[in-house]
Amino acid sequence: MTHRFICVLSAAVMLSVVMVAGKSVRAAANDVPRTADGHPDLSGVWTYAIDLPPVNLKKEVNGSVSVKVIDQTARRGAKTPITGALPSTPAPSYKPEFLEKVKNLSDHESTLDEVFYCGKPGVPRIGSPRKIIQLPGEIVFFYEDISGDPYRIIPTDGRPHRADANPSYYGDSVGHWEGDVLVVDVTNFVADGWFGEGGYFHTDAMHVTERLWRDGETLVWQATVADPKVLTAPWTMTPRVVKPTNETLEESPKCVEDDGKRLLNNDHHGQR
Repeated sequence: MTHRFICVLSAAVMLSVVMVAGKSVRAAANDVPRTADGHPDLSGVWTYAIDLPPVNLKKEVNGSVSVKVIDQTARRGAKTPITGALPSTPAPSYKPEFLEKVKNLSDHESTLDEVFYCGKPGVPRIGSPRKIIQLPGEIVFFYEDISGDPYRIIPTDGRPHRADANPSYYGDSVGHWEGDVLVVDVTNFVADGWFGEGGYFHTDAMHVTERLWRDGETLVWQATVADPKVLTAPWTMTPRVVKPTNETLEESPKCVEDDGKRLLNNDHHGQR
């Protein structure tokens, strides 16, 4: 009798936890701002998300020293589970015949990575957008990057990919909504880019799917990379949680490569 009572009590507790979790998810969805068409409003200025700068930035002007703590949450994967996120893995899985190439690129990244020499990072390596403008039928992503401050105009009115689009580092994007998640489908890439640090090269067959949604006041961005020519399976990145910011976008100065000759070793982490 006691055993049966404990089982019934445990089941009741588990059910209550599930119900509370379900209510919290719905409450979170109801708390986000929405546009006139009912979709979550992703518009705003968001934390800078590309690259891995030092945690603290020290600045000295006329003998006066100031230290700014840099928020890196948008640059690294979330450490705790995020509601709505897809299962992810730490690294992409390359076919056996390409493993040596990946290692060579990673070992000599500072000399072989185009991004280190004013090259374009492309999608999804550039990360989440710095600014989003959401309009009926389209959404605009703005970025800050030393390679040229790119932007993307993404239709969300149901149109297909452009048949006459030229291959590029940022591909051809179309978007649609799946519930409260904006899904951006990106194809038509050039073949000589990297989709991530560590020598993660791709081919012209790369297909990227970005997912963006609101989690309260924050933006969540997650990308999946498929490239059947070199990967054994699609790779889903750990989601990035991106905080809103009051820092305005600034036009980056023209990128002029003058650092390569100063490098002291092959890998560039911590040198950029």
